[in-house]
Amino acid sequence: MSLGRLGGVYAALHAGHTVADYWGQSDFQAQVKGKPGSDGKAACAAHVAVLTATQAVFIGLACAAAGERVNVRRLILGLAVNAVSHYAIDRRDHGVMPHLCRALKRYGKEDFAAAGTGLATGAALLDQAWHIGWCFATAAIITGKD
Repeated sequence: MSLGRLGGVYAALHAGHTVADYWGQSDFQAQVKGKPGSDGKAACAAHVAVLTATQAVFIGLACAAAGERVNVRRLILGLAVNAVSHYAIDRRDHGVMPHLCRALKRYGKEDFAAAGTGLATGAALLDQAWHIGWCFATAAIITGKD
């Protein structure tokens, strides 16, 4: 792995994530993905499928532009890890967010998650920080040595 390849794949993942999370996600998915039951699970899975496909397209475009190739097995593994991590946090109260915030209560994460209104909430910021951290981990998986 080179830092250049890692950075390029990370940039493509991050860009794909941002586009898919805000432009690719339907209003229905955004409203329902955190709800309990099969409707919430299905909406979240549909959102994650669009997100993963978008990230794959962005990586493909980046590779084509740079004349680079990535290992297909590593790409599939990395995108699968990213998809699972995205689903886990996007289930909101039915995912890992409340558990993480409770575990980090002494650092104020429960209070931070509850702060704010509308889209400007601590929970939204923690959600995006989680996603971006996993984009980096995914880039490391994709560009790692075979």
